[in-house]
Amino acid sequence: MPKTFHQIIADLLKLRSDNTLYHRESEYLEFKEQFNLSNLAEYFRDFAAFSNNKGGFIIFGVTDSPRKLTGLNKKSIDQFEKIDPGIISGSLIEIFAPAINWKQYPYEFNGNKFGIFYIDECKEKPVIAKKNEGRDSIIKDGDIYFRYGGRTQKILYTELNNILYKRMYNNNKNFLKLIEKISNVGPSNAVILDTEKGLIEKNERQILVIDEELMKKISFLKEGSFVEKNGATALKLVGDVHPINSIEVIKIKKENLLEQYPLSCQDLINEIQKKKTDAKRHDIYRIIKDNNLKNSPEYSVYNFRNKTQEDNYNKTGNIPNGIPSIYKRASVEFVINHL
Repeated sequence: MPKTFHQIIADLLKLRSDNTLYHRESEYLEFKEQFNLSNLAEYFRDFAAFSNNKGGFIIFGVTDSPRKLTGLNKKSIDQFEKIDPGIISGSLIEIFAPAINWKQYPYEFNGNKFGIFYIDECKEKPVIAKKNEGRDSIIKDGDIYFRYGGRTQKILYTELNNILYKRMYNNNKNFLKLIEKISNVGPSNAVILDTEKGLIEKNERQILVIDEELMKKISFLKEGSFVEKNGATALKLVGDVHPINSIEVIKIKKENLLEQYPLSCQDLINEIQKKKTDAKRHDIYRIIKDNNLKNSPEYSVYNFRNKTQEDNYNKTGNIPNGIPSIYKRASVEFVINHL
C-alpha cells in the first residue's frame, strides 16, 4: 500500500539516536533552516531543478551541520502561512515554462512547526527559465536547472540528452498509438476531440458540440483525477444529439474562447490600474510589446471576427487590420510585476 503524505514526511524527518537527521539532502530532498519571502527566487530555482528530475521536497526548519529539527521561528511561520498560492503559481508561470506543479504544507512534528514544499516531476521536461530573476540573477534566462545529489545546478549534457531523448521517444510513441487507432477504425470514421474548445470535429461541416456540463467531466478525467478499475480512464457519452447550425457552432467557439480570455485591452488596463493606481497606459502598452504578450497564448490571443481571418493568419502569420487581442487574467499580474 502506498505511503500517505504524513508517513512520507515522518520518514524524511526520522532521527538517529543522537537526534540528528537520518536522511541527507539528495536528488529529491532539500533542507533549509528558515523560510524567507525575500529568497523566493532561490526556492524557485530548486522548484525547477526538482521538476526536471523526479520531483522532491523542500523542508524548512532544519539546521545545517548538524542536521537537527529546530522548527521555524515565528517570523518564518508567519511568512510561510501567508503565502498566496495563486501569486506563487503566477510568478512561476512568468519565470519558467512549462508550468511547475507544487504544493505547500504546514507541518507539526515533535512540538515544532515546519514548512514543506512538494514539487511534482514535470511531465513535459525540460522546464526552462524564461527571464532573469532574483538577486544577482540567481535564475538566468534560458537556463535549465537539475537536481543532483544534494545540490541544484545547471543541467549537464548527459541529463539533458536523456530528457530530450525520452521526450522525443514518448512523443513518437503517442503519435504511433494515435495513428494505430485511426488505422483500426479507419480514417473516414475518426474524429478529433478538442477538450479546450469543447468540440468533436470530423471536418468543417461535421462538428459535434459537447455540452458544457459534460465538458467539465471530460476535463476532470483529462486531469487524471478520475480513475476506474485497473487504473484505466473511460468515458461513455449518453444522451441525445441535437443538430445545430454553423452560426451556433461559431458562437460556441467564441464563447469558449472568451471564457479563457475574458479581458479586452481596455479591461486589462482597467484591472491593472485598479491594483496599481499610478500605472500609465503607455507603460502598459510598452510592457505588452516588449514581452510579446500578444503572441503568447499563456496570456493573450487574437479575437478573429471569422474563420477566414483565422485561417489566413495561420497560413501567413499576418494579422488583418483591426483585429483585437483578448487577455487572460494572469496577464494583469504579469504586467504589474513588470511596471
